[in-house]
Amino acid sequence: MVRGILLTSNLPQLQNLIKRDPISYKEEFLQQWHHYNSIREIFAINPDEQAQHFGELVTFISQVATCYPKETAQFPAQLSTLLLESYNVLSVDTKKTIVQNLVMLRNKNVISSIDLMKTMFPLLPQTSSSALRGFIRKTILNDIKTANLRTKNHKLNNAVQAMLFGMIERGLGAEVVGDKGKTKMVAASSDSRKHGDEAMWAIILSKELWRKGIWRDAKTVAIIAQGCFHPVIKAQSASLHFFLGDEAEDEDSDDEEQNIDVKSLQHKREVNKKTRSGDKKLRKQMKEAKKKSQQKNDDVSTNFSALQLLRDPQTFGEKLYDILHNHDKKFSLEHKILIMQLLSRIMGSQKLCVLGFYTYIVKYLFHKQLRIPSILVCLAQSVHDLTPPDAVTPVIRKLAQEFVHPGVANEVIAAGINSIREICRRQPWAMEEDLLSDLIEYRKSKDKQVVAASRGLLRLYREVNPGMLKKRERGKEATMSVSGGAQPLPYGHGPEAAVDIEGLSLLEDHLKVLEDGKEEDGSDNEDDWKGWEVESDSSSDSESEGWIEVSDDENENLVISDSEDEGEDKPMADAQVEKKISTLATTKILTPADFALLNSLRASVTASTSTSKNKRKAEPDASAQTDEFISENDILGPRKKAKADYEERMASIRAGREGREKFGSQKGKQNKAAPSSTTNREKARNKPIMMIMNSSAVKGKKKASLRDKQRKLRAHITKSKQSHH
Repeated sequence: MVRGILLTSNLPQLQNLIKRDPISYKEEFLQQWHHYNSIREIFAINPDEQAQHFGELVTFISQVATCYPKETAQFPAQLSTLLLESYNVLSVDTKKTIVQNLVMLRNKNVISSIDLMKTMFPLLPQTSSSALRGFIRKTILNDIKTANLRTKNHKLNNAVQAMLFGMIERGLGAEVVGDKGKTKMVAASSDSRKHGDEAMWAIILSKELWRKGIWRDAKTVAIIAQGCFHPVIKAQSASLHFFLGDEAEDEDSDDEEQNIDVKSLQHKREVNKKTRSGDKKLRKQMKEAKKKSQQKNDDVSTNFSALQLLRDPQTFGEKLYDILHNHDKKFSLEHKILIMQLLSRIMGSQKLCVLGFYTYIVKYLFHKQLRIPSILVCLAQSVHDLTPPDAVTPVIRKLAQEFVHPGVANEVIAAGINSIREICRRQPWAMEEDLLSDLIEYRKSKDKQVVAASRGLLRLYREVNPGMLKKRERGKEATMSVSGGAQPLPYGHGPEAAVDIEGLSLLEDHLKVLEDGKEEDGSDNEDDWKGWEVESDSSSDSESEGWIEVSDDENENLVISDSEDEGEDKPMADAQVEKKISTLATTKILTPADFALLNSLRASVTASTSTSKNKRKAEPDASAQTDEFISENDILGPRKKAKADYEERMASIRAGREGREKFGSQKGKQNKAAPSSTTNREKARNKPIMMIMNSSAVKGKKKASLRDKQRKLRAHITKSKQSHH
């Protein structure tokens, strides 16, 4: 009896004993279990009563749950139900205790990761405590990261992605609440606010998992792409920033992302004692630092891989345009520019045709429009070689009318010509000959920005379509190409006709390698017959080698015609081209698995070419990808440094005064303990030489006798000796 009372009052001691011998202390555990059930019923009615004791019991049962799995089978479900149903009533400490114990049960494999996620995800939008919210977020990310550490856990990934997709999809039917004017003042309902918070957390977690490299598939992109159409502006903006790639990463999101100081590591290694373990640790840290630096260098400003993983880019672009057009009065200019940037980048990278975008953007093409450089960038990026010239020609005409005329500043003219040049670089047929000749005449301007912009346009059409230029404006190389009969490809024509599915030959070669491997494993006699074939080939080779050895006299009688060789080489080249065309599509029905394998083979080929050792060959491919996206500097061009106004000058002056003493000279009384000025002796030392040349002291030194000089020298030596002692 005394033993039971002591154990019931001391739960940590009972926990220790149960872990050592679960069978002997089963009765004591059952007593605590029944006590927990009674306290739980009371706690459900009045959560403030015995909250601390209830938390201690929950922690105790969670610690020993693995010792009694049958008795505690319903324990995790009870905790989850209590959290989800009574979350708003529970105190912060009780919530944190229950969440920590659920995480402990997951670490002990009492519950699965999916069960834990089903409890954690609904808690994120409801939690008001930042500490608890951060703990739940970190728990979710670490659990998914651990599950996908060695191999991809597809079951967990699919379940979590379905939960995140549902969190976003629940609020899509609500009315769009804008961030401009009266629409911003409309009070949102509790349901819409709840769905908005859920969608925001789903987007945050998906972006974090993408950034850490845990999820890099099309499903993650589909989740965030769905957030671009959410009625809550905050969730919509977060999704848009993900695809644009211009958001700052959270500094406190992951402690592992801290930068490693390589120089300090090398210095510590030189100073500390040299050991093998220290060398091994240094190599590991250096390898990790090199890996992180490579990842930083590989990251580009735009999330290019996410744009390529969109399932239906055309539908996605049309939905973005519908949101932009239908809710134009509800959105602020900043948010509309975000949507225009994403839409233009998708149109440029995927070569989409959303023709309504060009008629929509015309109303913003004024030189006094706010954020006009960003709008011009969006316009230029949306054009590509498949864009109909008829849709772009009115836009170019509008740009020339609003930006390129004598009534505006030179910076405006340069920006207008540069934007026209970027549009025509992607679709040269959108330019009219009369307008082109007028724009080229600006190369005679006195402003350097306008001259550079006009010359850039002239240089572009010398390369792509010199026939639109006058003869005196074409230049030497363009004139030679026109006289030689070279003509640019008309709109809709490609340099090479499509004869096959892209990369299908890779799939055919891969399947042949697999079939050859199976045949080699199945038959053993083929290896024996291969030796006989080699002997027959070698005999024929010996005969051919004997025929090749010809004397010099016989070589003189041989006559080789160049025309015959050229005529024989052409059919051989055509035969080689025909061999490269795959016949797999005509002999086999390709399944979705074959197309998935084809995509992986394409990705592996592109990865191998991008990581080739010959960097000179790899540079054009990288520039071709990054050339699709331009910046505001490409539109504005090189600019002069503007003269600083009064506020900027004062700000630079204040910045220069930081970290030093107050104004005044650094000499004299300010550097002394007792304030005083300089002495006459110090002032005499600093006098210019021309002021003291005719003084009595200098003249007296020149007229001094030898005896006086000796006396002064002895006095100086004695004084210097005394000062040393």
